[in-house]
Amino acid sequence: MIITQFIIGLLVSSFSVTVILLIRMWFRRQLTAKWTYHLWMLLFFALALPFIPASLYNFSSLFSSGETYQTNAPGSNTGKNGTQSLHLLQDFSESVNRPDLSFLNMSVMGLWMSGVLILTFMMLRGWIKLRRIKKESSSFGNKEVLVLFEECKKRLQIKKSIKIVHSKSVQSPMIFGLFQTYIVLPFQHEHWLSLKNYEYIFLHELSHYKNKDLLTNVVILFYQIIYWFNPLIWLAFKKMRFDREIACDASVLQLLDDHSISDYGHTIINFLALSKRSSKLQLVTQLDGSKVQIKKRIEQISAYKNSAKKPIRKSIFIYVLASVILTIQLPFVSAFSTENDRYYFSNDRAAYKDLHQFFRGYEGSFVLYDHNAQQYHIYNEEKSTLRVSPDSTYKIYSALFALESNVISPEESTLAWDGKEQPYNAWNEDQDLSSALQKSVSWYFQEVDRRTGFETIHSNLKEINYGNSDISGGMDEFWLESSLKISPVEQVKLLHSFYYNKFGYNEKHIKTVKEALLIENHEEARLSGKTGTGTVNGKNINGWFIGYVETKDNTYFFAANIQNEVNSTGSKAAEITLSILQDLGIYKGNGGVEYGEKHT
Repeated sequence: MIITQFIIGLLVSSFSVTVILLIRMWFRRQLTAKWTYHLWMLLFFALALPFIPASLYNFSSLFSSGETYQTNAPGSNTGKNGTQSLHLLQDFSESVNRPDLSFLNMSVMGLWMSGVLILTFMMLRGWIKLRRIKKESSSFGNKEVLVLFEECKKRLQIKKSIKIVHSKSVQSPMIFGLFQTYIVLPFQHEHWLSLKNYEYIFLHELSHYKNKDLLTNVVILFYQIIYWFNPLIWLAFKKMRFDREIACDASVLQLLDDHSISDYGHTIINFLALSKRSSKLQLVTQLDGSKVQIKKRIEQISAYKNSAKKPIRKSIFIYVLASVILTIQLPFVSAFSTENDRYYFSNDRAAYKDLHQFFRGYEGSFVLYDHNAQQYHIYNEEKSTLRVSPDSTYKIYSALFALESNVISPEESTLAWDGKEQPYNAWNEDQDLSSALQKSVSWYFQEVDRRTGFETIHSNLKEINYGNSDISGGMDEFWLESSLKISPVEQVKLLHSFYYNKFGYNEKHIKTVKEALLIENHEEARLSGKTGTGTVNGKNINGWFIGYVETKDNTYFFAANIQNEVNSTGSKAAEITLSILQDLGIYKGNGGVEYGEKHT
């Protein structure tokens, strides 16, 4: 969600800026000017975190092993003498009320985009102004100064061609241009500039170039546009630009003898005194700045001898410390940004198919696992790993947990209807496990969940790796378009584990649930499955059909999920699934499967 990303960006940027400011303040006496400036580079990394795909730093996925599958398939489960046992595929579900955040999402996006556009416009104005300065500038013709410039380049080991021009439009020397770099000198100050002054100017601007500060300007501007809503970012980049000038001054002073240090400081002071104002261009670096900044820079220059003695090892240690603290955000960002809503699936033998013709009008995914070939066949790779609410497909495992907890038993699973009017007549009667699964009776599974217990359900979901295993949405609704989420790939993997009882549950309980899931049985194959419909505020937005097909020599496990704004039902997902299975030659059926017409 946009709101989620906005919150993540605000929290990450605020935390990162605060950490760097505190470290900068606490360790200012131990940090050299260079390493104080380098601290801000960590901010660039931190600000990128909300935009980095969580899969790139999902540590659990690095240790995931390949799937192992039980190869001894169970015996044939076909009905006696190949007779058909048909159950209605009834897709009943309850509508839940959820706040509609679409307007808030759009409002937040609109507000953010407005700020981005305004700042982008301001950036373009600055770029146009730079082009005008470049166009109106004239070539610098003083050969003695040009020779000095080449000598300064050699001292800094710079080989790239950099043009020197002078202009009446600037008040202070500046450098700009990523591809063709220009140093612009103020035309009106040439009468007092000596060769030494020029040397200091060139060393300063060339140090900016060597330190990649021109590229840093672009990155700063980019993040300032993206994070314009956070005032701490504006403060951070203001401090960063100042620290950059201090670091640049230190780089220049390293090249000068002790007698030249005060002359370098006087050069900066003279530009401040003679300049009417400081340019606010963001894509340039320049020699002067505000009076407060100049005062602090002069103080740093005066104290240069002492600061130069600061040990580098301490600075590196502090830098590493800051890196570790900022890296601590990674698990938080991973969990928060994705809301644990994606399963990281790695299977080299997965085959991806184009089945879009079956999903017209829907966003959807289909996953099929061929047990004998041990291969997945997947339509829509992205959606196949996206976790969404399981809705009534969760009832398979609700039944299994209740059986394992002895809340119900294969012999006695009947719960009495409490007389409260239900959304469907089929629910207004006593139910056993078989009828409750076939009619998708929500009150039945809500009751057995209560008896099973919150903690037991949670531990069981985690034990079988059921999606995100999040039941914070409340006992009665965590599986109804709420906190619990699972992807189609995970549905298939769980069905496979359920079918072959990799959970180590009581075989009798597995068999009981299997019998309740049987939809259609004939000589060639048996179809078992469960639908699920997610209905929010009266609109069917999420449809599931999961299950398996047993043939004489193989078993195929499948999960189909469809989504749109109004007509995504489990019945439609089942219809799509049966069409795909028939097209693949896996299951043709008897044409006798019917679909319940009522959905909510």
